[in-house]
Amino acid sequence: MTTFLSLVLAGVSVGAVYALVALGLNVTFWTTKTLNFGHGSLMMFCAMLMVYFASQGLVLALAAVLSLLVIAAFGIFIERFTVRPALKTNNSMGWVVSTLGFGIVLQGVAAKLFGSQAVAFPSILFDSEDFVTIFGLHVSLQYLVVLGLSVFLVVVLEAFLRLTRWGQAVRAVSHDPELGRVNGMPVNAIIVGSFVLSALLGGAAGLLVSQIGGTVDPAFGFNLVLFGFVAAVVGGMGSSVGALVGGIALGVLSKLIGGYVASAAEQPVAFAILMLMLALRPNGLLAQAEATKA
Repeated sequence: MTTFLSLVLAGVSVGAVYALVALGLNVTFWTTKTLNFGHGSLMMFCAMLMVYFASQGLVLALAAVLSLLVIAAFGIFIERFTVRPALKTNNSMGWVVSTLGFGIVLQGVAAKLFGSQAVAFPSILFDSEDFVTIFGLHVSLQYLVVLGLSVFLVVVLEAFLRLTRWGQAVRAVSHDPELGRVNGMPVNAIIVGSFVLSALLGGAAGLLVSQIGGTVDPAFGFNLVLFGFVAAVVGGMGSSVGALVGGIALGVLSKLIGGYVASAAEQPVAFAILMLMLALRPNGLLAQAEATKA
């Protein structure tokens, strides 16, 4: 029983990380029905920038803010030069290649600027030794911070979408951007804003996950974005609550499989879940099917 509870708590903690990544992917899906497959590279670059700025003597808080500002600028670049041109052609999937290519280029830039070896990441909030006891088990405070932040962001994003005029505008653009333009909505600004927000979520996730791992390197983020994508699909693309549910469910299941079968089976299980969801429930657990007029 102790082993089971330990695996479940570890899965919830790791699942919160997947949920954070899935939230960032969902934001661009709201407005453009696209995903930024360079999201993992944004996470990595933000963390490596943080390490660089801290090494120059900046206080950690200022280093984190500067890193997030740079990543926000990358969000604007991604929308303008990798996604918008591809969307000019109806039903084009060119954004898959362009965002993935951007991520690969950013990995190369990071390796050139900061080196290809892993570097130590500073402790922002808690050290790896800080923990609390839950049901007699030691749980890292770093994981609890990520879990709390994931829940907080889900609540904030849902409230934003449902209770604010800008949130209602985002939902309107998601359903019909051309109708939004006809009605005078700043559609381009809303779309750019979604990519900036997605980049900021990715940057924040990168900082938090790097703190948990203790190191960061140019290859960091690739596996995380894959698991985040699976979590988003399982929960339902475009659903904030679904991202949280899908991330935690995936984290718990993968840890149980890793604990009772083999740790090498965690990633294959994740993709088996993805294929199963696409076959049985393509819209995910919580996403609502959209009606389409002919």
